[in-house]
Amino acid sequence: MSDSTSSGQVAAPPGGRLLALAKRAAEHALWGRVAVQRRLEARAKGDRPAPTTVAPTGVLTDAAAWRRAADEAKRLRLPLHRDLPKNWDALGAVGAVLDLVDDGTRSARVMDAGSARYSPVLPWLRLYGFGSTPGSLIGINLEFGSQVTRDGVVFRYGDVTDTGLPSGHLDAITCMSVIEHGVPLEGFIAESARLLRPGGVLAVSTDYDQDPPDTTGKEIYGSQVHIFSPAEIRDLVALAERHDLELVGTLDDAALAHTERPVHWTRVDLDYTFILLTFRRR
Repeated sequence: MSDSTSSGQVAAPPGGRLLALAKRAAEHALWGRVAVQRRLEARAKGDRPAPTTVAPTGVLTDAAAWRRAADEAKRLRLPLHRDLPKNWDALGAVGAVLDLVDDGTRSARVMDAGSARYSPVLPWLRLYGFGSTPGSLIGINLEFGSQVTRDGVVFRYGDVTDTGLPSGHLDAITCMSVIEHGVPLEGFIAESARLLRPGGVLAVSTDYDQDPPDTTGKEIYGSQVHIFSPAEIRDLVALAERHDLELVGTLDDAALAHTERPVHWTRVDLDYTFILLTFRRR
């Protein structure tokens, strides 16, 4: 997530100390597995195919779709996010990096914006062989304090609207379930476009519904819960276009529809779905 404070200090852990401790335990278990698995697979010299289940741009239409994504992640020997629907957009984002950015050398520089150290995108990219060059896989978040490295992946304090990184520095940016938490979209899109080299990729997922439920009075992570509508998604795509970020795929009325609300957020008692948008920098 990407919470901030008015003084620019590191935000308190969302959900309180106990939840933060549980997340830290999940983080250590995940990265311990990645380090061991990566070394074992290097000895076996096996090849992991790229994921194919999730398109770079699209809507999570039903529960069967996230189940297919989770099943594919298992077959690919990728450690699952325990909130199973979140494996759907992570698999699509990793697939987009492999398909649209990687030249076969696994040398792409990738940033996960609003990252969590226990979320799947960066561990999965590490298992695919990215991150051998120091600093080529990074995660930034306003919640992070001192820089932490996990199996070669750097996690550090950073603002998704003002990263301080050089222009054209990145081949890809992922941003999973972050922008709905009060992120200034103009600043985020402008900064992403600045950071990406021509041909670079931005993969963004967010909470979405073709007819969003009422979120009045529901607050979390310091802001009101927001679920994007079709009109807001179209506005986001138009904003990206103005910053030379071209949508990969199409989003007509049919593509924005879904037959179920397959995501349930227990803490706020809401049902909705996810959308994944992938853009290429012109």
